[in-house]
Amino acid sequence: MLKFSPIKTITLPLHFSLKSITKIPTSSAVNFRRRFYTTVAAMGDDSGMDAVQRRLMFDDECILVDENDNVVGHDTKYNCHLMEKIEKDNLLHRAFSVFLFNSKYELLLQQRSGTKVTFPLVWTNTCCSHPLYRESELIPENALGVRNAAQRKLLDELGIVAEDVPVDQFTTLGRMLYKAPSDGKWGEHEVDYLLFIVRNVAVNPNPDEVADIKYVNQEELKELLRKADAGEEGLKLSPWFRLVVDNFLFKWWDHVQKGTLTEAIDMKTIHKLK
Repeated sequence: MLKFSPIKTITLPLHFSLKSITKIPTSSAVNFRRRFYTTVAAMGDDSGMDAVQRRLMFDDECILVDENDNVVGHDTKYNCHLMEKIEKDNLLHRAFSVFLFNSKYELLLQQRSGTKVTFPLVWTNTCCSHPLYRESELIPENALGVRNAAQRKLLDELGIVAEDVPVDQFTTLGRMLYKAPSDGKWGEHEVDYLLFIVRNVAVNPNPDEVADIKYVNQEELKELLRKADAGEEGLKLSPWFRLVVDNFLFKWWDHVQKGTLTEAIDMKTIHKLK
């Protein structure tokens, strides 16, 4: 068993089990110890965090990248979303945003669950998450790792089975880099892959992830934007979704309807947006 020098007495969440600690290879002990103490010190009053979200925050390992999207390491989802670490260590991780259209070219939106740690109850695009630091989601060729992750999360969040969203049906249109605080403690700092797919799918939302869903056409989305801008009905949009809307979405949506989406692909540029 690994031995740690004494620290002040604390109460750890259930996922910090001795069983998991003893599985860590000796060669990784120093790095684990550093990250263990950093994470515990940052936890503060997170005891009220929803159990499902807490597990994901500590079990999921995001892919750390530089501003050119080169992989430089990995860290917990928890650390990657702490604004303190984002600002202090300039932590930047890889993400994706899926935009799923049905055969009527309506876009599926979701309202994030109220238990989400970052941006609860905001409306956003179909699915937004992170490829994890695992072999299947690190494959660089044609962004296959990211597309594998998108397929996984569409099932996790919306109950959309893999057969309905084959990875070869995603069009990876581009990447954007952005930073957005959520509530002061939490935030996002991501290189976000923007994925479009046109499929008719059965949707069965996971209440731990999604509060509501709706399909919208372009005019309905514009009305949603108007309400958000006016502060009506308490409606809020995620910052990454708003960046895509303001910079890309409607012209790409026109390409979807014309069947010319591949003309919009630009994977050479990483758009730095604010």
